[in-house]
Amino acid sequence: MTAHPTLDAARIRQLLAPYLLDPITDTAVNQLGSYLDLLLKWNARTNLTAIRDPESIVRTHFGESLFAGQHLFHSIELTSNDSPPSLLDFGSGAGFPGLPIQTIYPQWNVTLAESQGKKSSFLREAVRTLALPTRVHAARVEDLPSETLFSAITMRAVDRPDAALFAALPRLNPRGILAILTTESHVSSTIHTAPLRWSKTVSIPESHQKVLLIGHMPR
Repeated sequence: MTAHPTLDAARIRQLLAPYLLDPITDTAVNQLGSYLDLLLKWNARTNLTAIRDPESIVRTHFGESLFAGQHLFHSIELTSNDSPPSLLDFGSGAGFPGLPIQTIYPQWNVTLAESQGKKSSFLREAVRTLALPTRVHAARVEDLPSETLFSAITMRAVDRPDAALFAALPRLNPRGILAILTTESHVSSTIHTAPLRWSKTVSIPESHQKVLLIGHMPR
């Protein structure tokens, strides 16, 4: 962790408060602070995110990611014999929403799929810096072994969303959940593209148009 973090833990907690369903640990807050500092450092030479203001990054990237993760936590059905949930972050980019989710659920098996070399290099560095168990898949999702299935898949601001949906669905286990951070204007087309049992959209705090859309594999 840096000696002089960009934002202190108290300010990060304050910025995240509107997005949280459940409290998060001091460890997670400190990891997010380190993540923020690393992201700003890399962003100075590599275009990882168009948002450069630290507080905006915490709200828009970290807050929305944790909002999605905690909704997933409350949605995933587990039996006493289940292993920890496995999560695939499809087209992870700079790690959203998968990496913030891993900070609050370190027991989950999280895979960040990102085929762009510079972004996947950043993800590896972030995972190492934050001492997280996260796996980085530096290739297309379609290149994962066919038997690799996940409890949940997240998507946020992916290129060619229709194609991404078709690639994602075969990766869900029979009780799997797909969580998409999107906008109201894209909800209808998404629902008609993927044959899932869709829950009612959930508005993302501090936003006028953004929503969380969750779909369950049909029974």
